Amino acid sequence: MGLDEAAVKPLERLAAYLAGDLDRVGRLIAERMASEHAPRIPEVTAHLVGAGGKRLRPMLTLGAARMMSYEGENHIRLAATVEFIHTATLLHDDVVDESRQRRGRPTANLLWDNQSSVLVGDYLFARSFQLMVETGSLRVLDILADAAATIAEGEVLQLSAARNLETTEATYLQIVRGKTAALFAAACEVGGVVAGAMDDEVTALRTYGDALGVAFQIVDDLLDYGGDAAATGKNVGDDFREGKLTLPLIKAVARADDAERSFWTRVIAKRKHDAADLDRALGLLARHGAMEATRNDALAWAETARGALKTLPKNDLREMFDDLADYVVARIR
Repeated sequence: MGLDEAAVKPLERLAAYLAGDLDRVGRLIAERMASEHAPRIPEVTAHLVGAGGKRLRPMLTLGAARMMSYEGENHIRLAATVEFIHTATLLHDDVVDESRQRRGRPTANLLWDNQSSVLVGDYLFARSFQLMVETGSLRVLDILADAAATIAEGEVLQLSAARNLETTEATYLQIVRGKTAALFAAACEVGGVVAGAMDDEVTALRTYGDALGVAFQIVDDLLDYGGDAAATGKNVGDDFREGKLTLPLIKAVARADDAERSFWTRVIAKRKHDAADLDRALGLLARHGAMEATRNDALAWAETARGALKTLPKNDLREMFDDLADYVVARIR
């Protein structure tokens, strides 16, 4: 169920179309992550930025602006802003989750320390706000500041829901809309705003980004139980071993009998694992159709994203955004 050639092509096509803008974003990121007095800042940032990320979020900003015929410079600043916010959240997440691997490489907190990861993440958040201000748009500042707060809120909600078997699908969706979809939505929205799009077009772009982000995270959670480690950058079962209640588990727990619930209590709530537990968990997910039901949810969110595009101008970028919605769910086909 790893990435195949057909699934990757839409992302590659978008990256090729935006290659000139992406190059400028990369140069701006390198310039703004520099620090005269603290060389560890660019070291830590470069480790994560250079780890082969897809740059999907900045491409959403660039693509949304270009879709709406923008010809200025501020979409470059905003794309760099979005990437800095994303990178900062990754640095913080790896500390919170005590992660040891991201994108197939050791995490920054493992190579350096937790203090460096947290403080460099703070630095990148500060840099992101400087870039926002440079656009001169209070509306853009409001959108991205709200997204940053929503991301933090989603992460805190996830902490409170962690290992709680009473966590519902509604709570899961609230977490995902915070920690993942908020930045997808804001990335698309500010692209439309900076391009001077009409309010209904900006709303459509935001709706697209929100739904795309939800689908993206659901698929990531699915891949933890059957993805290709070389493609996902993490091992199968990492979320399970960390006791994360993602959507497949929430669905299986809701359908569990007493014996199964006792198993989930031990491995999730108490995090007491035996060697065979992952195999048993996979068997229970299959027994209750949790994987297929989760896949269907991802497909529905991808369709919502595609539907939001129908009111936007017909051009190559709208077509690529449409294909992108297929890409995020193609990873599980």
